[in-house]
Amino acid sequence: MKLSIGAKRLIRAHSAALVSAVLAIACACSSSSTPSSQMANSPAAQTAVQASGFDYYLLALSWAPQFCATSNRAESSECDPSRRYGLVVHGLWPQNDNGSYPENCAPTRPVANDTARQLLPIMPSRGLIQHEWKEHGSCTGLEAQSYFGELQQAFAKLQVPQEYRAPAQTVRVSPAEVAQEFADANHAPASAFHVACSGGEFSGVNVCLTKDLKYRSCGAGVRECRARSVTIRPVQ
Repeated sequence: MKLSIGAKRLIRAHSAALVSAVLAIACACSSSSTPSSQMANSPAAQTAVQASGFDYYLLALSWAPQFCATSNRAESSECDPSRRYGLVVHGLWPQNDNGSYPENCAPTRPVANDTARQLLPIMPSRGLIQHEWKEHGSCTGLEAQSYFGELQQAFAKLQVPQEYRAPAQTVRVSPAEVAQEFADANHAPASAFHVACSGGEFSGVNVCLTKDLKYRSCGAGVRECRARSVTIRPVQ
């Protein structure tokens, strides 16, 4: 029996619809059974690994008199002469023993005003607070308030030797001596303290801590001043 042209067209349309339906089901099944290797490489999974996969903290401290004398940010509150800042917190950074470190691990929201206000006495820059949370805090697996709580606790427990709190005159000393005096004051190994310098000028101290904020030796890659001696600018 011969089929009319209309009948043939109807059969073709039904066949095309059937093929489309089969393909749609196949695609849906494929999507719902994503291989575990693809899931492990997803951005969310990578973020989780980065956030928990670090070995220790580095508490980075900056010497305000040096920063204010050599930067173009004299208008910064850190450089307000009425504040007389010495060592201030630059950040609390997740580090790995092999010298690598995670950064910018997850999207972040701005740090709450109340949290930022509490930090200003030791970290006198709102812009820096926001930057440190985005670049380093996001890799700790902590919420902002908890991360900055750890930072405050790490700084509060640090005993700064008297001669480095607010020297009234320029001090000339070896980096090794500074590290040892910090170690003695905190009953910690000298290898937990790395002096930072630039051109023979003291610019800060890096302090290495376990995740529960106990002093420990720094891992590979933590910069250390190689000058025989450094000049420490006075607090004015």
